[in-house]
Amino acid sequence: MTRVKDIDFHSLTKNRKFHPSPASWADQVLYFLLLDRFSDGTEKKYLGNNGKEVAGGKTAPYNPAVDNGNAVTTPAAAAAWREAGGKWSGGTLKGLTSKIGYLKRMGVTALWVSPVFKQVTFQETYHGYGIQDFLSVDPHFGDLAALRKMVDAAHANGIHVILDIILNHTGDIFSYAPDRYRKPDGGMDVRFDGNPYPVRGFNDRHGAATIPFQDLTSSTLPLGPDDAIWPRELQNPACFTQKGEIRDWDRYPEYLDGDFFSLKNVYLGSGTDSDYTPSPALLNLCQIYKYWIAAADIDGYRIDTVKHMEIGAMRFFISVIKEFALAIGKENFLLVGEITGGRERAFDTMESTGLDAALGIDEVQPKLEGTV
Repeated sequence: MTRVKDIDFHSLTKNRKFHPSPASWADQVLYFLLLDRFSDGTEKKYLGNNGKEVAGGKTAPYNPAVDNGNAVTTPAAAAAWREAGGKWSGGTLKGLTSKIGYLKRMGVTALWVSPVFKQVTFQETYHGYGIQDFLSVDPHFGDLAALRKMVDAAHANGIHVILDIILNHTGDIFSYAPDRYRKPDGGMDVRFDGNPYPVRGFNDRHGAATIPFQDLTSSTLPLGPDDAIWPRELQNPACFTQKGEIRDWDRYPEYLDGDFFSLKNVYLGSGTDSDYTPSPALLNLCQIYKYWIAAADIDGYRIDTVKHMEIGAMRFFISVIKEFALAIGKENFLLVGEITGGRERAFDTMESTGLDAALGIDEVQPKLEGTV
């Protein structure tokens, strides 16, 4: 699917019974996994979803006596191990599906899965946060059919599925032509200073800015599935703030309008919290994430980088998603926001937007140590 307008919600929802929401999400046992790092389905001697040992496989179970530290026995091996950590490792939706029984036996009742959407091809964004196509599953993970099989298997085992999603930014889908700041080595940087930067072009599948940075939503310019950004409705410079990278993560409006490093910030709209005008990009993202609920029977969303979006944008998105989920029988669709800045900001944001819960990020490691 290449256009939002091609989504057929009638066909996706007609005469279909969707998996119901739990009565209370507070009663669920939540498990998070980074899909690329979880399972490729080739393990030896694991118990399948039916509780019986699965024959075959090539990856032996972890043996502390043999495996502990074996990747860092020499400086060269340690360097290779660290380098491998920045690349795709091979986890798939099929592999996850084969381990649903394992999760059930641990007592898991709600599964939070990292983003599954198609990533830019020229970077190793194995984590899933560098989206290039919002309407496709990344082929490293599988396809829509594999996603549906995973969700169906989870539901059959009493496990709800929460999918990680991104509204705030895309992958590295265009390149700047910086003209203001020079690095000591003579190169240029694109630090945020409140002003737009000139853009060289949309990036092609190799990361080269060979595609004109202009409104391509109605263009006949031939683009491959790995070029620029998809769906078509997002192939418009007006969808992006184009103001360079965030350096001060708490300075207004830098933390709202700047890019997450090479990930490009989406322009979501303007206005006050209670009188917000959504941008075409936000309107299309609302349709996109309605589509994934209907197409894969998702039970909830964990929304990335909520702090970096205006309250009005988040409030608008939440109202659209809640209304759609309720209309198809998911009366308690979960919306969790990732919010940095401590408990006060997390609770204030929940109160202002209608989020059901917050994933608060505020000195997590020392607080966990203190809890222990």
